Amino acid sequence: MPVLLITRSPSVHDSVVPLCAAAGVGAEVCAEPSLSLAAWREADLVLVGDDLAADLAELAPPRRAGVHVVGVGVGDAAFRHAVELGAASVVDLPAGAGWLSDELADVGERASPGRLVGVVGGAGGAGATTLACALAQWHAARASTLVVDADPLGPGLDRLLGMEDLPGVRWEALAETAGRLGARALREGVPRRDHLGVLTWSGLRRRLDLTAARRVLPAAVLGHDLVVVDLARQGGPLLAELVDRCDDLLVVTPATVPGLAAAARLVADLGRDGRAGLVLRPGSLSDADAQRVTGLPVVAAVADQRGVAASVDRGLGPLASRGPLARVARALLADAA
Repeated sequence: MPVLLITRSPSVHDSVVPLCAAAGVGAEVCAEPSLSLAAWREADLVLVGDDLAADLAELAPPRRAGVHVVGVGVGDAAFRHAVELGAASVVDLPAGAGWLSDELADVGERASPGRLVGVVGGAGGAGATTLACALAQWHAARASTLVVDADPLGPGLDRLLGMEDLPGVRWEALAETAGRLGARALREGVPRRDHLGVLTWSGLRRRLDLTAARRVLPAAVLGHDLVVVDLARQGGPLLAELVDRCDDLLVVTPATVPGLAAAARLVADLGRDGRAGLVLRPGSLSDADAQRVTGLPVVAAVADQRGVAASVDRGLGPLASRGPLARVARALLADAA
């Protein structure tokens, strides 16, 4: 379902539905907040009328990207309810019709949004960044892929992939701009090699801007078949929000007592339910031990692979040859499909 419109207001209905028709996307109109929850996750875009935003917020639907509160002459209460819903914006019609038309055009560009996979280290030095790059490289050999650097203290994903000299927009530029970010503009603007794009920083002083991240991720999944986000372990509330936006979360940790203890604390802080799993690096503990300590299922185990560091140093990325890393990337993405 491309668009879910939740409203009982005739003015909201008559303002939004023609815009959907003009963009060539279908819209399902739901006048009952409780019934809208069945389609909440499946819709490419969710538009919540300001007349029902308070009622829907009381139901506490799960956080997701692509939610906007819409109304005709919206009041201050709409902004408060938008925060409660985790909505990206409040659109006041008819003034915001042009912005909404562009957003709908992005929805029409894809049959459905791409998948958003988050990768985070359960312990320091576990290899989460290497796995994120490997997933992106494997999928980019087949379809449009974006890998997003959300760890300001990391090495820089462009360097791991040998793409640091390619032109394109970085986080700094996106943080300095405001307004709507289109899926096509993002896809064509980031440094790109064939089907693989990368979004990271250009300098040493790095900070992840939450407002920019909220604009980027919805555009990213509309413009790519797969988006992989390399998450920072010490992200606090920002990490929790980014994790909420992920379809799948992979927690990478060594199968050791310190590694699993650190991963358990991270998982407890995130409170992630559902599509989350452990990717184990070599250690002395078993899969059963790992699941018992962290509460997450083990979805893959990555053995040490010779030559990965040398491959990265040559600018080829971690997935330059067949081996355990390529097999795990293929299996994980097949499971996430």
